[in-house]
Amino acid sequence: MIVVANREPYIHEYVDGAIVVKRPASGLVTAVEPVMRACSGTWIAHGSGSADRATVDREDRVPVPPGEDAYLLRRIWLTDAEEQGYYYGFANEGMWPLCHVAHVRPVFRESDWQHYRAINQRFADAVVREARSDNPVILVQDYHFALLPAMIRERLPKATILTFWHIPWPNPESFGICPWRREILQGLLGSTILGFHTRFHCKNFIETVDRYLEARIEHEHSTITHGDKETFIESYPISIEWPSPATVAAWPSVTVCRQQVFGRFGLSADHCLGLGVDRFDYTKGILERLHAVERMLEKYPQWVGRFTFVQVAAPTRSALEEYRTFQQRIDGLSKRINERYGSGSYQPIRLLAEHHSHEALNRLYRAADVCVVTSLHDGMNLVCKEFVAARDDDLGVLILSRFAGAAREMAEALIVNPYHVEETADALHRALTMPVAEQRERMASLRVTVREFNVFRWAGRMLADAGRWRLRERIEARVQRHKDL
Repeated sequence: MIVVANREPYIHEYVDGAIVVKRPASGLVTAVEPVMRACSGTWIAHGSGSADRATVDREDRVPVPPGEDAYLLRRIWLTDAEEQGYYYGFANEGMWPLCHVAHVRPVFRESDWQHYRAINQRFADAVVREARSDNPVILVQDYHFALLPAMIRERLPKATILTFWHIPWPNPESFGICPWRREILQGLLGSTILGFHTRFHCKNFIETVDRYLEARIEHEHSTITHGDKETFIESYPISIEWPSPATVAAWPSVTVCRQQVFGRFGLSADHCLGLGVDRFDYTKGILERLHAVERMLEKYPQWVGRFTFVQVAAPTRSALEEYRTFQQRIDGLSKRINERYGSGSYQPIRLLAEHHSHEALNRLYRAADVCVVTSLHDGMNLVCKEFVAARDDDLGVLILSRFAGAAREMAEALIVNPYHVEETADALHRALTMPVAEQRERMASLRVTVREFNVFRWAGRMLADAGRWRLRERIEARVQRHKDL
């Protein structure tokens, strides 16, 4: 199997002269990497670490994970100009705000589009070189590679191409803003199967194709035929790897985690802890979340001095002005709330603007009384599922935005409209005062959902559909040969 993603699952960095391996803060990596460990194959990605070139062989490959060598990581190198145009420009100043309808104006530049197209072609060339047969199974990941499926299809017509779009797909009117909408759609329709998180996103995509391309759409079978190629459109809600019994046994207890985390922030044992875990991104609703914390402290003053909210915000795309400005707004709001409600060593907001390892996040998940996910628009969001997986004590409350794809699966969370600050503030108060019996009932149900519908179920459904598709194509080819005879 070949996976194509912009983000690499392991990054090699120079730290004090030594090479250190890091896992990036990425929902895509969290979801797809366990599948690659199970299935083997090659992961093709942009090599962005300072020591990445020093760790690959002559074919730009390195076996990963370190010490396990379960699969190969093939790195693609980009110049600064290419990265600026393809990644920061077209993908993240254009496609990201366009698809999230995030009240940030998409920016589309001709030069960015040229880089985007060229880098998609470079990755397509790499896929062809890495393929061991004329009909490989290829998983194309996300909005960075909208043109890639058709490019691969041209070179490997028998390939089974599974494209998964990890972010929302907007309605046809919104998508019509993109100057290269036809090229994007034609590129994606090179896929054998095109997956989204929800049926709603599938519906939006089909309606977009209907608006802008000449294609035959069979709504009953959820297929689109463009040219002579048929593409199956389906929803596959993504998830996480459920921790194994051995992994859970190695975790420090919830009591130890609370002692460590509370000691880190100088909190008393009877203090209440709220938690947010995100990248520094304007789609995640961090501003709205902090406003809700402020409103809760104002409306329910008994929590002043007794409640602290820890916001982990991993830096991302800091080369873009929109992201730098957003981070400054978060910094400013956090300081204002702390000045208003803090006293002595007490600070109601603790902003951790740094990357955290999976182990460090797990300690925070296990220590928190409430986890808050207030995405303004999200394909799925895996933070809420990681929080649930970490709570083997069946305690803790999840507050979840109804605009996250996960809200359709996790009804036992407290579902909120993040734009409604009052509603989120009341949900925080309700979470902090929720009886233990109700917490256990809700969390136990959430854990069953996440355990059953884990990342292997997500990948398994896609691969099973791909298997049926490959079998059908072989049968059709055999029938055609008999007709020709």
